[in-house]
Amino acid sequence: MSVLDVGCGTGAITVCIARAVGGEGLVVGLDRDAGMIDLAREQHSGETNLRFEVGDALDLVSKESFDVVAAARTLQWVSNPGLAVSGMANLTKSGGRVVVLDYNHGQNRWEPEAPAEFLAFYSAFLKWRADNGWDNEMGDHLPAMFEEAGLLEVESQEADQVAECGSAGFAEKVELWPRVIENIGIKLIEAEYIDEDLLHSARIRFEDFAAHTLKTQVLAMKSVVGRKA
Repeated sequence: MSVLDVGCGTGAITVCIARAVGGEGLVVGLDRDAGMIDLAREQHSGETNLRFEVGDALDLVSKESFDVVAAARTLQWVSNPGLAVSGMANLTKSGGRVVVLDYNHGQNRWEPEAPAEFLAFYSAFLKWRADNGWDNEMGDHLPAMFEEAGLLEVESQEADQVAECGSAGFAEKVELWPRVIENIGIKLIEAEYIDEDLLHSARIRFEDFAAHTLKTQVLAMKSVVGRKA
């Protein structure tokens, strides 16, 4: 089996796919960030059925075709995801599958409700994304893109990532948002969506909330699969 992983980053998911496919298969990880690809090659050099290439989801061109073309949490950062899905379909063998997992950011939720400062940051984050042409309801919109790309037997399933207080991995899952605040917050400040004081308060309040009050975090996602004719 051959698999193309679009938007592979440092290859954490890609290497698992390669191990599942086995030595007789081929897995290719693709990412537009050359630095990420360098790290992926360095970290996973021992996998003989795996290679990494620099490439953009909006410019998918290859002499190869694949049994499965997949993207996980990638199309949320693409301004023309329909074009990316069409490119993925074009690289899929007849009878093969296109598989995409992605967020519905507008449906994420916290129980009890997150602090006001964090919610103000999150609202600015969603607006910044929307103003940049990135879909905050990507998961829900994928099936129509699959059908427009000519894919058949399109199926969509809920794939929410749920973190329950006291469960394994809870701390790591809720740590996502302080990392987002740190990594993306400066961009929101520079674009004048928020100020530095709000950014600082959002992080402090959310970290305290996650440590002492948060019971459940739900990151809304959909998994969509379609077959190439």
